[in-house]
Amino acid sequence: MAAGTGLVWAEAYRDHDPGPGHPESPARITAVREGLERSGLIERCVRLTPRPASEEELQRCHSLAYIHSVIRDVADGKPCLSTGDTGLGARSEAVARLAAGGAIVAVEAVLTGAVRHAFAVVRPPGHHAEASRGMGFCIYNNVAIAARHAQAVYGLERVLIVDWDVHHGNGTEAIFRQDPSVLYFSTHQSPLYPGTGAADDCGEGAGEGATINCPLPAGSDGEAVIGALRARLLPAAERFRPQLVLVSAGFDGRRGDPLADFQLSDADFSCLTQEVMALADRHCQGRLVSCLEGGYTLAGLASACTAHVAALLRPFRGVLAPVACPYPGVRVGSVGRTR
Repeated sequence: MAAGTGLVWAEAYRDHDPGPGHPESPARITAVREGLERSGLIERCVRLTPRPASEEELQRCHSLAYIHSVIRDVADGKPCLSTGDTGLGARSEAVARLAAGGAIVAVEAVLTGAVRHAFAVVRPPGHHAEASRGMGFCIYNNVAIAARHAQAVYGLERVLIVDWDVHHGNGTEAIFRQDPSVLYFSTHQSPLYPGTGAADDCGEGAGEGATINCPLPAGSDGEAVIGALRARLLPAAERFRPQLVLVSAGFDGRRGDPLADFQLSDADFSCLTQEVMALADRHCQGRLVSCLEGGYTLAGLASACTAHVAALLRPFRGVLAPVACPYPGVRVGSVGRTR
């Protein structure tokens, strides 16, 4: 069985510059690296070198017309995407390909058994990017592209995406909206950008029921988010039986983030990580890949990511235990934790 935790990181991720004072700044990547270095965790991880995603790989989730529009926008020196609110610099398209490729490399390492888990510390983030539109700081949808790679190259039939970013991943939901082979689960603050992710939005057509949205109000804490995951995701995962777990790991739900009003702590992100690890242990031999999404205070992002990686590095096995869930009116069994 695979051991160890892979870490995708590259200095080149700093080369995407959305403009002065932008919250999705190049300094985010440096902050995460320095946090992992200070904690001594980085040396315990297996370093994974990203590569740019090919056009063919991008087209598994994005239209060719959109890919070419991104290339043109950057070549023409536009300050932001013509399709939405994402700032651009001279290297943005190349770095976005490298972010998508970093997610792919992480999936490859997990599915070939080189590592058990992997954390792709990539930017720009991806979960707002739809098939034909980039928006919300996102250009290409890293997690969606990673899911399609797992299916196209490794033949996986069922992939679970867990999105705990404080903003709803409208792009990921839209890409898989009619696809029953990808179960998409999201907790997010509502109302908040981008205004999607209603509780009764559960996919459509063949994909009806393969989208689970858990909108929560401003001020929600870790108990609410973890409770929603236990109440709504764990029973669905029992039915779905994923062969790979992907996480849109946004840390903008941490208390003090300037773009949202959740109140999660570093300990809450550690607990969330252990919950999805237990789920992956139960259903798919522990195979789990997380990809960085949001998180916009440098110190907070660094400490939350450190808690996430520390949890990935901490081996455990899940056992069933009853829990009281704060999600409205629900008590369920959950995957608890024993060391």
